Amino acid sequence: MAMVALLIMFSAGCKSKKQAGDISDADAEKAKMEQEARQRELEAERRRAEEERLAREKARAEAEAAAAAANKPENKLADYFEAIANASSTSSANSSINEALTLFSSPDAPVLIVISQSGSQKDYDRPTTIKEYLNYLKDQKKNVNRISDLQFDASGKIKEVELAK
Repeated sequence: MAMVALLIMFSAGCKSKKQAGDISDADAEKAKMEQEARQRELEAERRRAEEERLAREKARAEAEAAAAAANKPENKLADYFEAIANASSTSSANSSINEALTLFSSPDAPVLIVISQSGSQKDYDRPTTIKEYLNYLKDQKKNVNRISDLQFDASGKIKEVELAK
């Protein structure tokens, strides 16, 4: 009889250990799933942060490229041509002329205006100087020519301008 009681006691103990094992397995599985979910969330957050960083870098690079393009002598000169032609007053135009002349090696830098072109052969209008051309823009109040070529000296100043009608 004592033997039967011991067997019952051991078998009851085994069942509670099995139930306890099942509970701890379920808890471990739940903890593992929660950890995996946190890991996925962290990975998603890292991806979002990386995408934001790349977007900021791209925007900065585009802004730098736009600033560099705006600072090119050709673009600066074209802006001065427009400012002089569209100036609201003579003093404003004269101020823009003086600023534009700082881009040149000399106020007597030649300006060649292409009136026709056949292959590599170009026909030019009467040559003028940059100072005379800028004053012409001020008087005419219109800029009809576009910059086709600039020649620079050793110091980076413009020494010759070629315009196309």
